[in-house]
Amino acid sequence: MRERLGQAAVRLDAATPPDRDRAVDALRALAILGVVLGHWLVTALVADGGTLRTASPLRDMPWLAPISWVFQTLAVFFLVGGHVATRGYASARARGTTYGQWLAARLARLFTPVAAVLVVWTVTAVALLLSGTDFDTVRALVKLALSPMWFLVVFAGLTAATPLLTRLNPLWPLAVVLHVDLIRFGLGGPSWLGWVNVAAGWLVPYTLGAAWTRGELDRARAGWVLLAGGTAATAALVLWAGYPASMVGVPGTTISNLDPPTLAAVTFGLAQCGLALLLRDRLRRALRRPLAWSAVTLVNLSAMTVFLWHQTALMATTAATLPAGRMPGLHTRPDDLTWVAARLAWLPVFALTLTVCWAAFRVYEQGPRRRPSRRSRVARAHTHPPHPAAKSPHRA
Repeated sequence: MRERLGQAAVRLDAATPPDRDRAVDALRALAILGVVLGHWLVTALVADGGTLRTASPLRDMPWLAPISWVFQTLAVFFLVGGHVATRGYASARARGTTYGQWLAARLARLFTPVAAVLVVWTVTAVALLLSGTDFDTVRALVKLALSPMWFLVVFAGLTAATPLLTRLNPLWPLAVVLHVDLIRFGLGGPSWLGWVNVAAGWLVPYTLGAAWTRGELDRARAGWVLLAGGTAATAALVLWAGYPASMVGVPGTTISNLDPPTLAAVTFGLAQCGLALLLRDRLRRALRRPLAWSAVTLVNLSAMTVFLWHQTALMATTAATLPAGRMPGLHTRPDDLTWVAARLAWLPVFALTLTVCWAAFRVYEQGPRRRPSRRSRVARAHTHPPHPAAKSPHRA
């Protein structure tokens, strides 16, 4: 078996175009896995009587905030997405493809897998309500299942605006975020103003991706400046400006760094982008090994399916085990290290459940199973979204 896997990996490696930047695919895969593991580690469904409610270990154990620094990888998504979309649009124009054709193709790949999630959860919610399940429980489950959708909406909007963003300096959206937070937190402005940062905040790494395409971030100095500057700015905002240390939302807190994005989330994202840029050469060298490259390809081939169904896998495991009683790490309050240890033990079960979801719903992302040529399989794997949605940087 091992020999056959090795042979398949060698064939896949040989069929990969030599000009492919494998670091892009690696960063995309790392970002996907970061989101999945982050949600599985900090999302809890607590059984409270006949109701399931959401909770987070970060509320009772705020010293675990560094977990969010490792697994909150959204800025890397937008960095890769901006890079890939900018190259893809330039390639499409060179081939004579219209903007409408290019955008329609990209959005179709982005949203087609969403239909299955919406149908399944619509049926599930109706069935749960008809069976007498508490409304608050159903609402909590549906909110968790559909929460990844916000990313797709924002990403789709930025993708549609790509022709206008190819030359935008990232300092402009960064300045918008700075002024919005100054008005909100420093001058007592309206809280709704923060929603401007949903676009402006993620524009920063997205336009950094466009700068990467233009060759402006090729030198290591750019990565170091982003890493050092972003780290210093984030530390200052957390230590002296009152921003939360957690880079993900924590139920019950008054300020979230992500909902909507704050200046701290954006500066943290700059540090992440700097680290990602510095890792490019190391990733390229590591992915010369066929087995490593095959693993990255597999994640990219299923990026949308994994992203859309990982919360469902967590909830399915939690609900299926509820009749057996309140199990540590699943149904109990996440307020001590016992819960953390138990949750780590449940991660393989979540992964197994996600594998079942992948087997059932990957057809909506990959299309019906065929027996394509070796090269077409490789091309399809690498024209998958940077999470969730962008073509290969070498193909439109």
